[in-house]
Amino acid sequence: MSWQAYVDDHLMCDIEGNHLSDAAIIGLDGSVWAQSTNFPQFKPEEITAIVNDFNEPGSLAPTGLYLGGTKYMVIQGEPGVVIRGKKGPGGVTVKKTNMALIIGVYDEPMTPGQCNMIVERLGDYLVEQGIGN
Repeated sequence: MSWQAYVDDHLMCDIEGNHLSDAAIIGLDGSVWAQSTNFPQFKPEEITAIVNDFNEPGSLAPTGLYLGGTKYMVIQGEPGVVIRGKKGPGGVTVKKTNMALIIGVYDEPMTPGQCNMIVERLGDYLVEQGIGN
């Protein structure tokens, strides 16, 4: 299965009639493996800051998580594994594997829990399969 199929079929799928606004699988080096059509055009330093927070949990909390120039307030996650951010009625979930970041962006009516479930489920699956880890 191609990385794009993982984005299209697993991340952008419907869940209770809702779906992510955007999603991507990005290498830890900042290279795009696959992304949805309108995924934000991010800066390399934004991905570097996200990766650094996985290595030093809490480093994004004072400044916020930036993706495509949009600032998200960092909320509870799983240190070293999942980062969650919130902005107004939407937010972002980032799951780290050994080789990539699985990123999902959502807006209402999708809930944070639905976004977390989609992103973390794919990340866990890839790790279990030995893909992307």
